[in-house]
Amino acid sequence: MSDSWKPQFGHQDFRIEQDEPLYHGFFRLDRVKVTHRCFLGGEVTIQRELYRRRDAVCVLPYDPQLDCLVLIEQFRVGTLDHPDTPWQLELVAGLIEAGENVEDVARREAIEEADLTLAEIERITRFTPSSGAAREYIDLLCARVDASDAGGVHGLAEEGEDIKVHRIAAEAAFAMVRSGRIDNAPAIIAIQWLEMNRPRLRACWTNTERE
Repeated sequence: MSDSWKPQFGHQDFRIEQDEPLYHGFFRLDRVKVTHRCFLGGEVTIQRELYRRRDAVCVLPYDPQLDCLVLIEQFRVGTLDHPDTPWQLELVAGLIEAGENVEDVARREAIEEADLTLAEIERITRFTPSSGAAREYIDLLCARVDASDAGGVHGLAEEGEDIKVHRIAAEAAFAMVRSGRIDNAPAIIAIQWLEMNRPRLRACWTNTERE
């Protein structure tokens, strides 16, 4: 049994034999052939289709005084075959544009998607949602907001966005994760993190003046 993990191999232990573009549009799909070392010795060569997407930022807006969070609802083409509905309850999110940092994206998207101004921002983690097939990294954040007037429908019409804003009590959100009603990875991770960190955030953020 080990108390920690250190990877056995690194960047020097694989090589890209082929990187062929299949489709380059809003997203990119390439065919790659890679040779990498094996744990029991020797090497293996694999060929995969690789979905390449720009880095993204997801932020969970939380109002510690009302003890509620703000989530957005929108149609998602990736859940066309969802057993209940292709409309997902999600975090505020967006792709990183040239010249932006993670916090820039969080603040921009909060205004565009939910008409919210973020105050303090706390980093949760950075993760890859589907490393077996996609090159994508997501920075996950939590931010203090004043949610007293949160609601309505927002989004950029020129990007086809139709986004409904929901103000949800923290305990209700925790229950929706436990029941599987909220079933997309960034929202699950962020809401479970909030459940663990809520006492600390409320103690810290409720002593701060509201925006």
